[in-house]
Amino acid sequence: MRKRCQQRAASIQAVISQPGWVEHDPEEILQVQVDVARETLARSAVRAGQIAAVGLTNQRETLVVWDRETGRPVYPAIVWQCRRTADICADLKASGYEADIRERTGLVIDAYFTATKLMWLLQTKPDLRSRAEKGQLMAGTLDSWLVWNLSGRTRHVTDVSNASRTMLMNLRTGAWDDVLLKTFDIPGSMLPEIVPTSGRITHIDPAFLPGGLPLCAIAGDQQAALFGQACFAPGMTKNTYGTGCFILMYTGSEPVRSEHGLLSTVAWDLGDGLRYALEGSVFQAGSAIQWLRDTLGLISSAQECDRLAEQVSDSGGVTFVPAFTGLGAPHWDMDARGMLAGLTRGSGRQQIARAVLEAIAQQSLDVLECMQKDARCAIPVLRVDGGASVSDVMMQFQADLSGVAVDRPQMVETTAFGAACLAGLAAGVWPDCQAAAAARRTDKVFQPAMNDETRQERRSVWHHAVRTAQAYARPGGGLS
Repeated sequence: MRKRCQQRAASIQAVISQPGWVEHDPEEILQVQVDVARETLARSAVRAGQIAAVGLTNQRETLVVWDRETGRPVYPAIVWQCRRTADICADLKASGYEADIRERTGLVIDAYFTATKLMWLLQTKPDLRSRAEKGQLMAGTLDSWLVWNLSGRTRHVTDVSNASRTMLMNLRTGAWDDVLLKTFDIPGSMLPEIVPTSGRITHIDPAFLPGGLPLCAIAGDQQAALFGQACFAPGMTKNTYGTGCFILMYTGSEPVRSEHGLLSTVAWDLGDGLRYALEGSVFQAGSAIQWLRDTLGLISSAQECDRLAEQVSDSGGVTFVPAFTGLGAPHWDMDARGMLAGLTRGSGRQQIARAVLEAIAQQSLDVLECMQKDARCAIPVLRVDGGASVSDVMMQFQADLSGVAVDRPQMVETTAFGAACLAGLAAGVWPDCQAAAAARRTDKVFQPAMNDETRQERRSVWHHAVRTAQAYARPGGGLS
């Protein structure tokens, strides 16, 4: 059933109408989610009356704007990956807004976040600006769009974890910030009410699902995964190995301001106040394996990459830097280029496959080291999930390289699991977080087995390769 649901979700088409632009059809997203939920109920032995609560989790930062009266979207959803507002971001930085926005939101000015998407839409579509100022339009991230529809168009809400990714919410107060609304020239009447992540939010309209099921949780996907990994004590950290890697460290009741380019964000609010996390992203992880398969044709499947890597004890001196779209934290170098180095006549598919897996672990450790410096605490164990976390070779290398045990759960789809746990907590399925944490089951723990000398040598080679990849794009460094 899970595979079927994933296939349906994957059928949602991203539209790239211009270079750097990425859009979705909001109504298609709504229909697919409802279809999958109905199909799941129909195929299971569970009746609607047996469901205690429903949790919702979503990709963050994507913007939807719709008409308050008709309920129809007025423009395609502008997806988190969309780069159309890069010039707006550059202008904001040049105008000196960066420090204030960072202080208020914990975020860097980037097209990734929602605010500049809405700013762009209102600037480029004057009719929408007029309608917004008259209170005729509603705006929100995907969770708001879905909940508004699922509630029978009665609840326009978002939770604090999603609101904290818009660049419009004050990180300290958990409320929309009037100064930021003025900075981005956005009418506050468009925005949803901000509610806790876990709580009695609304009921799902029986027109969508039978039984008037209670919706008891909304969470951004990475925060849901953090909760699903039961990271409830400061310093506990999870890494989701997907197309990229999303690494979050729970920091507790106080936000930690990063000195290394990481993001301060809200983890969740369970009804007793805001809890925070540090976040860092690796741009290329599973996508590097896809590159081996789809572009180079060196492997026929992701599983083959693992099998090849297992055939050798190391990469034979081959180092791969997957800077296809530059380097993220802590380097933040958009000009860096991908690089495969250290090749000899004996370098083959096995060494290259292993180098790709090792690069994912190396990049992750770059972020993890920054987190430990920012939070001034050690990471006791790294909890992992996501499709690429099934690679035993990569997980063992991650443990060896970091010197930290890597804990992989039985349920690697922890985003959905975390949303369910958050809903169950609000519905009384579990009395508290610790009881919910007991629902998590460990599949395998990878213990570090590399000595310090070898670890430092591997890190030194990696850092040299990264510097080389950065220098390649500089004048005289390889590009004309």
